Amino acid sequence: MNNSKKRFSSSLVTLILLNALLLAGCVKNQTPLSTLSENTPGASKTTASPSLTPTYTLLLNADYENDSLNSGITNLEATSSTANDAAYMIAPGVTDNYGIAHKVVLGDSGYFSDNNWRSESATAQVAAGKYYPGDERRYEFSVLLKDWTSFTTGMSEAGDIIFQAKLGGGGNPAWYFMTKRNTIAFRAPNAPLQQTIIPDYRSYINQWMNFRVDVLWANTATGYVKIYAKLPGDTDYSLKWQISNFQTWNPDNPNATTGYMKWGLYRPGESLANGDVQTRIIYHDNIRIYQITP
Repeated sequence: MNNSKKRFSSSLVTLILLNALLLAGCVKNQTPLSTLSENTPGASKTTASPSLTPTYTLLLNADYENDSLNSGITNLEATSSTANDAAYMIAPGVTDNYGIAHKVVLGDSGYFSDNNWRSESATAQVAAGKYYPGDERRYEFSVLLKDWTSFTTGMSEAGDIIFQAKLGGGGNPAWYFMTKRNTIAFRAPNAPLQQTIIPDYRSYINQWMNFRVDVLWANTATGYVKIYAKLPGDTDYSLKWQISNFQTWNPDNPNATTGYMKWGLYRPGESLANGDVQTRIIYHDNIRIYQITP
């Protein structure tokens, strides 16, 4: 009986020693938790991936809530036309107290400036309203076509420009929004590219439409444009069109170094002789420019 107990005790000790040795070997060869990666067999992601959501820093906000044509922004031009009502305040705005109206009357020199029929606000002298190659920007604007006469056959088809990104040194804009026939279209003339954004604006006359444009300004085919809209009845913005691998900085003047924004009404190629509508009025509000940080 004593011999049996001794043999049992000896076997138990041996088993404990073997288990200890096996455990030590496993610990020695185990990959430390801190070195686990997505490529480590059997590894799991125990920490969140870095956020891919960009941040938006407000650079310029023309909400007109101080009831002035420059929205209290130093050097923001309200219009270069001389007519007393080429630009004037409206009330209410899109969601608040005030906005701005621009008016153009064909055949009246008070609405002719910079060699064409136009009345536009401009950020040419506002640092926060300028952009350069490499900048990533979000542009937002609200627009209302006031008592707008829709297109009929025989009118000029050049379109009324209602918001544009100008390039320094003259020549074509980088891109612009326009009423084209009875649509609202986006055009980048030097691409050349034209895209319908709103197929038919007529049901939105005298109602506010809201647009958002995200842009990477690039002088090679590495930029992008994303266009969103929030129309009457919508609860939020929805993506209407986008393009990537696109050269967004493509000036006519090779010495151009900066660009700026304009909003209002520009009526190129239109005339009374063509049977075009003589008087057009447009409202704008909540023009905002953001810096996008990926």
